[in-house]
Amino acid sequence: MELLPLKRPVGSWGAYEVSTTTANREHAYLRAMFNELKRLGVIKYENPVAEVRQFKEREGELRFLSHSEISRLLEVCSRSSNGSLIYVVKVCLATGARWSEAESLKASQIADGKITFLNTKSGKNRTVPINDLLFNELVSLDKDRDEKMFLSSLSAFRKAITKAEIELPRGQMSHVLRHSFGSHFVMQGGNIIVLRDILGHSEITTTMRYAHLAPNHLTDAIRFNPLNQHQ
Repeated sequence: MELLPLKRPVGSWGAYEVSTTTANREHAYLRAMFNELKRLGVIKYENPVAEVRQFKEREGELRFLSHSEISRLLEVCSRSSNGSLIYVVKVCLATGARWSEAESLKASQIADGKITFLNTKSGKNRTVPINDLLFNELVSLDKDRDEKMFLSSLSAFRKAITKAEIELPRGQMSHVLRHSFGSHFVMQGGNIIVLRDILGHSEITTTMRYAHLAPNHLTDAIRFNPLNQHQ
């Protein structure tokens, strides 16, 4: 089951669709809310959604940008009227950062050839090294240490994607930069455990969706299958 058709209770807007991911996320929020209300003593009854099962989700398409798409995107971003866009995109591609993490960077988080991301989704800070070229570019912006370095750039990014003639799956906009980092990292032989630490995943299962892109993924099936002994 992938999409849930839901009817609006009032009005004549017709039907709309909600993805299973969204439904599961809303279910998790509801369950957490009732758990907290009970912990605080606001309610005395059991969590009414505790036994409600979540929908099984299909693994979504893992879209990443090819090198030619990255080149086109960087070219378009460099000509954008939003001066922050090119830097936010470069940070995401160089570190696998989430868009919000890159966009909210302060100068104090960039030092010694590294970027430290604070208040991340996992609740843990993480530090990722960057090359000298990008480091010098960011430092040359000469921003106050406690001031946000970049303007809001997401709408400019959407326009850049269109101008670069890049087609993305529904719901995958800025996150494609993070996927591109993870995908190219693994395709070039990067270690999946190291990738987990760079991306800041809480569970290795999240990182494992990139494993199939490794150059030698599952090739041991050729070496160790039992038929080899009978040929």
